[in-house]
Amino acid sequence: MRWHELTVLATESSQEMVTHFLTELGAGGVSVEEGWDENKPRDTKYGELYDRPLNEIRKGYAEFKAYFAEGTDMAAIAAELRVLLAGLPEYGYDAGEFTISTGDVHEDDWAHAWKKYFKPIAVTERLTIKPTWEEYTPRHEGELIIELDPGMAFGTGTHPTTALCLRALDNAIAGGEQVIDVGTGSGILAIGAIKLGADKVLAVDLDPVAVTNAKENIAQNGLQEVIEARESDLLGVLNGRDTRDNANAVKPPVDIVVANILAEIILLFLDDVRDVLKPGGIYICSGIYKNKEMAVEAGLLAAGFEIVDKLRQEEWIAFVAGKPKGDGE
Repeated sequence: MRWHELTVLATESSQEMVTHFLTELGAGGVSVEEGWDENKPRDTKYGELYDRPLNEIRKGYAEFKAYFAEGTDMAAIAAELRVLLAGLPEYGYDAGEFTISTGDVHEDDWAHAWKKYFKPIAVTERLTIKPTWEEYTPRHEGELIIELDPGMAFGTGTHPTTALCLRALDNAIAGGEQVIDVGTGSGILAIGAIKLGADKVLAVDLDPVAVTNAKENIAQNGLQEVIEARESDLLGVLNGRDTRDNANAVKPPVDIVVANILAEIILLFLDDVRDVLKPGGIYICSGIYKNKEMAVEAGLLAAGFEIVDKLRQEEWIAFVAGKPKGDGE
């Protein structure tokens, strides 16, 4: 099968919005490669492997490749994207001197070529992500291994937003929790939650490609009985509009909600998240670039959450927010 490939060069700081726009325009998959900067600080305290090639991408910029089904009107997609990127300053972002180009590619050429850059990564002292095609010797007894093939879905653990969520889950999970993973992508956070000791997870995503990939990764880790991956309207799951007849499903109220999505989307359903959490429950939200930190913090506080912790990596932030124990609403 052939796909239309759309390539965007834009600033790293606009990464979450560019990815969001491409997905909303119908991309079946999006890859991101940041410009190489030998002086860029890297957080390696957990032994992360930054096995990244030198490239010719302009420093401070990233190259986005999005893939659209054969027959898609790519001229219309490119024109709409150009308008969206030009309007980013209204939302506090700047795509810089961006460029957009299109071409065609065979599915096998892009679906697997990137795999040579994805190596095992130790995200925390006890949690490691291992590509399904890589050999790996555990660092120590009791190391928790996530077997992962992200395919066309977002989430390898190498991006700061995903790594921050996994670290927050490592701190938050004591054992036996019920979790909702909003915007599951490859299913990495849902799998990580179970590996860390959660009892059950409901993993939801609007993208059917992501749900299919998440189910494959869940099966690869043998967790089909404790993780349900579902294509769904995210707000519908959280506020109870989307109900399904599954006696084993996670049902609110839950102990933890984790969301690695856009800051703008996080702000849309803060009240819904609070309502589906048990008193004393934890909300972990990531995907937040530094220029949105204050807005998200203000939104969490206004919705009645307490800020338990903030985790940072590079220029990204994850919030760990708690629903007060006396909040029985």
